[in-house]
Amino acid sequence: MWAPALIVTFLYGLLAVFGFDGARADAINATLSNAVPIVLVTAVAMVLSAFVLGVVTHTLARQLGGNGAWQPTVGLSMLITSLTDAPRLVFAMFFGGDAGFVQLLGWATWIGAGVLLTLMVSRSHDLPWPKALGASAIQLIALLSIVKLGTF
Repeated sequence: MWAPALIVTFLYGLLAVFGFDGARADAINATLSNAVPIVLVTAVAMVLSAFVLGVVTHTLARQLGGNGAWQPTVGLSMLITSLTDAPRLVFAMFFGGDAGFVQLLGWATWIGAGVLLTLMVSRSHDLPWPKALGASAIQLIALLSIVKLGTF
């Protein structure tokens, strides 16, 4: 599971630069020797942040009485956060993050990520859904504030 999680999150990070209006303009207007590091650093930062947020989600689930392993929790949370935001990212790349449709899609995909993260934590840690949602809350708030609200 680690290979798909790392690859998908890295690819998401490569494209994430182009989903933010200001960052997209900076990357497009920069020379190639300046644009490549911007895109690569963003991709690595997205992988590291998704990994850390997955570890936080796992740790909270364990603190709330869960008994799941950390590898599936972290790997699946990386996949869930990247894949659920992909539709918003694609539209933001072409229409910009300020477009009403992109903002609506951002909220819808964030709710979808919340549902999937809650279900994943609930099943992988044998927790009732309120505790699973609580374990996912920090990751969801970080996803909202860093990725989603950055485009609004």
